[in-house]
Amino acid sequence: MKKLMLTLAVLLLSVTVIFAAGAAEASADDGGLIRVGIINNDPNESGYRTANDSDLKRVFTEENGYDASYYYSLRNDEQIAAAQLFIQDGVDYLLLSAAGTAGWDSVLQDAQNAGIYVILFDRTVDADESLYVAQVVSDTNLQGQTAVDWLASQNLDEYNIIHIQGVMGSSAQIGRTGALNEMVANNDNWNLVTQQTAEWNAETAQQITQAVIDSGEPFNVIYAENDDMARGAVAALDRANISHGVDGDVIIMGFDCNKWALEELLAGRWNYDGQANPFQADTIDGIIKNLEQGIEPESKTIFLEEQGFDATTITQEDVDRYGI
Repeated sequence: MKKLMLTLAVLLLSVTVIFAAGAAEASADDGGLIRVGIINNDPNESGYRTANDSDLKRVFTEENGYDASYYYSLRNDEQIAAAQLFIQDGVDYLLLSAAGTAGWDSVLQDAQNAGIYVILFDRTVDADESLYVAQVVSDTNLQGQTAVDWLASQNLDEYNIIHIQGVMGSSAQIGRTGALNEMVANNDNWNLVTQQTAEWNAETAQQITQAVIDSGEPFNVIYAENDDMARGAVAALDRANISHGVDGDVIIMGFDCNKWALEELLAGRWNYDGQANPFQADTIDGIIKNLEQGIEPESKTIFLEEQGFDATTITQEDVDRYGI
């Protein structure tokens, strides 16, 4: 118990230090700026997350009427501690991209009690919708279903799939996994050779794929839940001289539509990439500006427009327009 209390104390102290400078500045006159606390996943997690963070920083500026503070973590407990400190600091809005879906009820209730609007972005949480004003998110269930429908349209005699998952419990992982699990459960010729999390990490995905190669078990599909993990898996294939992509022995599927990943499709080295739209800041800005005028969002959930890309039909224009 003493060790647990010490660990929690260290965690709280580390988060407090990050907020110290911002809190000191907040004591000064903010010039009427809207104070926003933004909790996000690590910008280095993926190209998607880097684009998402850059988009937020483009919009939430003093020139656009905001005093914005940021906190980054891939851990739910650290994010929750940060949210509590933002609440104590008296921000006007709390913007949240949750590392995991569970455990947010209490802190979101605290925010509501303090009169702080909560807007979710990119990731959903398992909490009563009355605790947040809106969520600006991808329809990750649709992402997964679109990808699986595309895979089914390839009409393989047998599907032997290496399934590489993202961070378990995140809404992206849940949505991209769900449709595939359902298809495997309902079709005898769909088989999961392995289903493991690489937590969005390319190196871990490469290790998972290499282990399957070393086992000698046959496979013909790699379904990776983000582009970085797909790239790691492909590195293992290349090392083993296993062909992939259009007319190759292994179908390669990723998500996020990084520009370099779409270029892999265009070159025929990958087969499919599902779009995950990271550009949410303008929509959130519009919601906040309306709330400042007393106008509530018309819908609690705002889905971003997204699509999937096929290597046989993608164009350079698609790469330039949709690549992040």
